[in-house]
Amino acid sequence: MLRLKTFALSVLFGAFVTCAAAQQQLATSRLTDDIQVSGQILPEHMEALKNQGIRTVIDLRPDGETPDEPSSSALAQAARQAGLQFGYVPVPLSGNVPSAAVDTLGELLARVPQPVLMYCRSGMRATKTWALAEASRPGGLDAAAILQHARDAGRPVDSLSEQIAQRIAARIQH
Repeated sequence: MLRLKTFALSVLFGAFVTCAAAQQQLATSRLTDDIQVSGQILPEHMEALKNQGIRTVIDLRPDGETPDEPSSSALAQAARQAGLQFGYVPVPLSGNVPSAAVDTLGELLARVPQPVLMYCRSGMRATKTWALAEASRPGGLDAAAILQHARDAGRPVDSLSEQIAQRIAARIQH
């Protein structure tokens, strides 16, 4: 009987720890008042994100990048169940952010409810893609502010300075 009670308490404690871990605040970095980035999230994080005030989650990690990552469809379903919007803008790990992904993210950010959490494996691709989308956005931040926001979030994108400047110049000309 004592073993059964010990086992039951162990199961209950394990369930409590699992639920508490899923509900605790995720390690996110704030780029702006309405845009945050993080590394990989899991379906069980969606309720905690909602409780933190996030209204939209955007996945920038291509499906199948690693065998242990949840698919975008599994995350989209979990987001919907938690009452969150979900977007998928896959950016390859190559280091270069494709212009199509920048444009897609910019369009998505313009129309989804905010605050937004964007994620990838580490949060760096999400930050880079945001920086280029922000540089392209009419009325967006200037280059110094974009670079500073990324630095303040602990994800510097100084290597994109030239691309950011080019995108800002192009938006000003239009």
